[in-house]
Amino acid sequence: MNVSVVILAAGQGTRMKSNLPKVLHEISGKPMLFHAIEVAQKISDDITIILFHEADMIKSKIKEIYSNINFHIQDAVNFPGTGGAMMGVSTKYEKTLILNGDMPLVTDEALHNLIGQKSDITMSVIKLVNPSGYGRVVIENEEVKHIVEQKDCNEEQLKINDVNAGVYCIKSELLKKYIPTLKNDNAQKEYYLTDIIEMAVNDNLHIKPIFVNEEEFKGVNSKLDLSHAEDIMQTRIRSHWMREGVIMRLPNTIYIDSRAIFEGECNIENGVSIIGNCHIKNSHIKAGSVIENSKITHSDIGPMARVRPDSDLIDTHIGNFVEIKKSTLNGVKAGHLSYIGDASVEAGTNIGAGTITCNYDGKAKHKTVIGKNVFIGSDSQLVAPVNIPDNVMIAAGTTVTKNPSSGDLVLSRTTQKSIANFFYKFFGTKK
Repeated sequence: MNVSVVILAAGQGTRMKSNLPKVLHEISGKPMLFHAIEVAQKISDDITIILFHEADMIKSKIKEIYSNINFHIQDAVNFPGTGGAMMGVSTKYEKTLILNGDMPLVTDEALHNLIGQKSDITMSVIKLVNPSGYGRVVIENEEVKHIVEQKDCNEEQLKINDVNAGVYCIKSELLKKYIPTLKNDNAQKEYYLTDIIEMAVNDNLHIKPIFVNEEEFKGVNSKLDLSHAEDIMQTRIRSHWMREGVIMRLPNTIYIDSRAIFEGECNIENGVSIIGNCHIKNSHIKAGSVIENSKITHSDIGPMARVRPDSDLIDTHIGNFVEIKKSTLNGVKAGHLSYIGDASVEAGTNIGAGTITCNYDGKAKHKTVIGKNVFIGSDSQLVAPVNIPDNVMIAAGTTVTKNPSSGDLVLSRTTQKSIANFFYKFFGTKK
């Protein structure tokens, strides 16, 4: 489509009350600005992001994930405001779509409706039951005639419930004409993008209002707004995956990252958190479990289990209170109360309750390699680096520090002793 996209992300966002720039606060696993970028990428290959506050930090974060993004640093000292942000910006195509970096819920379908009009300027408008506090959009004969701040409204204008949603599609030649002529003769001494509406009206141009869904064009200005946006995004994500065939028990209790992918027949129980770049295929994630940046295939996890980043579980059963970290398990059973970290475990292996891989020596992490058909008794410790070959039995309570041979029974226990009648001697009475 013959359109460029400009994303305004220069503001300080003081109402967030945070040292983190507003647009880097996350919604469902991604900074809210990234949601806007990904929608923009569905529309155009010419994307410019306007930065000022913490520009270097934001720019660096964007470059870690995205390429072919243009950046413009606003001269906010001399030219503050949304109009000032557009000064000096050059776009490639006939039309320019102007978005806000704090609108993580906007969709490309809604933006296509703005872009597809033939008017000189298309602006988004929301109809509110209670428009108090918002500037009113005066519309006559399906054309925008004026935007009036509430404090400047007359009695008749105060009755208007059409307000500016803050997204515009403008012929690029008009931006080149109007932006340099903006003035800051207002109480805030800022340059307002909305002033070009009055300029266009004076030039008898067509300004078409497009009524949009308030939810999609919701701006995030505080941590309360952030939580509301998260709720909306989570509802969208869960609804999408349930339509794709994922079973969810009490879906409102489940958190799913926007980067997660489900494939095949999956069942997600209540209280589950799926965090980061997870790929879950034909698996059952039971109540209260947490999966982070991992791949789960033909497996069941939990309840109350945790799979930490960089794990790959295939045909594996992980029970309650088992924690897996940076490990590959293929055809393994770990029923309960175990920690498997920095390990590789092969098919047929059973990991008893209380087993841990001691992967950290205080300076570095080390790997544990466990072969096929290994039986590990309860309360065993495998001190890495260690390699357990196929067909080994490890007795309960054993600390493994050396590599055994295939077929071995590994046993490290002190001899059990029983001292007769010690209980009675200690407590002084026989009951």
